[in-house]
Amino acid sequence: MHKPVLIEEVISYLAPKKGESYLDLTAGYGGHADKILEATQNYKEAVLVDRDSHAVEYLRAKYREVNPEILHEDFCSATLRLVECGREFDMILVDFGVSSPQLDQNERGFAFDATGRLDMRMDDRQKLDAWTVVNKWSERELVEIIVQYGEERAGRAKMLAREIVRSRPIETNSELVEIIKRKSGYSKKHPATQVFQAIRIAVNDELGQIEGMLPLLSQLLAPGGRVGLISFHSLEDRLVKNYLSAMSGQGIESELKIVTRKPVIAGANELVNNPRARSAKLRVAEKLS
Repeated sequence: MHKPVLIEEVISYLAPKKGESYLDLTAGYGGHADKILEATQNYKEAVLVDRDSHAVEYLRAKYREVNPEILHEDFCSATLRLVECGREFDMILVDFGVSSPQLDQNERGFAFDATGRLDMRMDDRQKLDAWTVVNKWSERELVEIIVQYGEERAGRAKMLAREIVRSRPIETNSELVEIIKRKSGYSKKHPATQVFQAIRIAVNDELGQIEGMLPLLSQLLAPGGRVGLISFHSLEDRLVKNYLSAMSGQGIESELKIVTRKPVIAGANELVNNPRARSAKLRVAEKLS
């Protein structure tokens, strides 16, 4: 089961109180939601969002008796819909990470050693998957996403894209990993990390989702409401940091006050028990009245 990252820090900074309303835009398997709803006891005004059908099915079964509102859609679409409905919340949480079940379930195609068809879709209703990106996109398109989303050097990106195109068809993650390994030297980091990150971001439009959601967040916060955003790589964190800076840097016109001047990271104890938290960064802001 998924272990939520930075759970103690999230609870400390969001400081849930009994009766407060809560919006979880990436509820997953309810790791953060469990602790927050335990404190608020306000299931009626809670909204849990996820685009992963497996997670939504789990949440509906898990919370059947208390019946919070559960939305099966991406967080950008959900944010827009909630704004249009005039909803406001005392707390909002967005965790941009891939959940442990997504990584651990071989058929989902997120893990390096997955032997099923290349997939990486967070929403299995969409058509675009990793197989299409790897086998159908042009060499130039592959270079672009490996550089832009994988943050890889241009020269290495061109070499890897060329090798991927030459090796088609590529059916599984493990096949793709072996192709990348052939062109890689020793590194402490897995040689396929940046390519897999690039493909996953492209498949799920992860940065586009964040860019579409962020400008709407403050409209969903009640005065004094808190929002926490957890990012896992510099591309996500840069978007969050820039958004919070813009919303808090307008003097008396500012809508938000930054609570965490520096991103909050996992402590040593959590890293021992949950290594996937090693790259997590939490930023928190409060809605000014």
